[in-house]
Amino acid sequence: MMKNSALLASYLRARRSLVQPEDVGIPRERNRRVDGLRRQEVAALADISFDYYLRLEQGRHQQPSDQVLASLGRALLLDDDAQSHLYRIARISAGMSRAPLRPATELDESMSRLLDHWSHTPAVIIDRNQDVVRANRLAIALGRGHLDPGNNLVLSTFEQVVRDTSPDWEYAAIEAVAALRYHGDPFDPRLREIVGILSHRDADFRRIWARHDARPLRSGIMRSAIDEVGMVELRFQYFDVPGHTGHTLNTFFAEPDTRGAIALASLADRLALTSPGAGVSAGIRATADLRATADLRAAG
Repeated sequence: MMKNSALLASYLRARRSLVQPEDVGIPRERNRRVDGLRRQEVAALADISFDYYLRLEQGRHQQPSDQVLASLGRALLLDDDAQSHLYRIARISAGMSRAPLRPATELDESMSRLLDHWSHTPAVIIDRNQDVVRANRLAIALGRGHLDPGNNLVLSTFEQVVRDTSPDWEYAAIEAVAALRYHGDPFDPRLREIVGILSHRDADFRRIWARHDARPLRSGIMRSAIDEVGMVELRFQYFDVPGHTGHTLNTFFAEPDTRGAIALASLADRLALTSPGAGVSAGIRATADLRATADLRAAG
């Protein structure tokens, strides 16, 4: 993990290499060999001197003004999330805030009880490093090990079995890594451990991490394999947990009347059969489970 003085310099170099001259209205020369923009081009687009920008990229100037940072964000085509990340790492590099993120607060048992009440909605709570800290039974069953408490979602993303079964793996990996950088604290030993493990063993992670993408987790679509059903499409939505700094709630759901909705209902019913108090409703649930499986097979 780099020192705080190099955070801003490294970020600027990485983002400059991703912006193509055509993206900002600069004609591409026939023999151009630079990946992305030249330093002179970024300086001109940001309306700052080349020497000033060079010192920023070399880590020799650590206190650019908000106006300069805004100009650099426009020159590098940063979106709102990337711009927020730029401001944050600039403050860290300037020594204005060694640890801008407050320590994660401990979750109380009421959060576990809340998740358990959602018997038909898979739900997990993760921390800023994407370690799963809470999960209900349906999420554990859906994740088949990947959503178990103690598991890390970024490490799981780069497992071979996930690569082999995820048709949109590259996109999912980029989003997971971008969220890890955006939410994570660069001084957190756990973040350094995750980055160290993946940097050592995975070339794809090294390539993606080097992009310096930074985006929060929000929502999206995932494809998941469910036993006896196969691959289904689910949606997910992230929410900050009020009063619990550093933790995010992630719920999974499916559009009505889809294979995904039928599969989740079937999985929830199977779990209900094994839960305490299944009692007199077990026969009804079993019948519903059989009908759901039949519907899935017919839909397939």
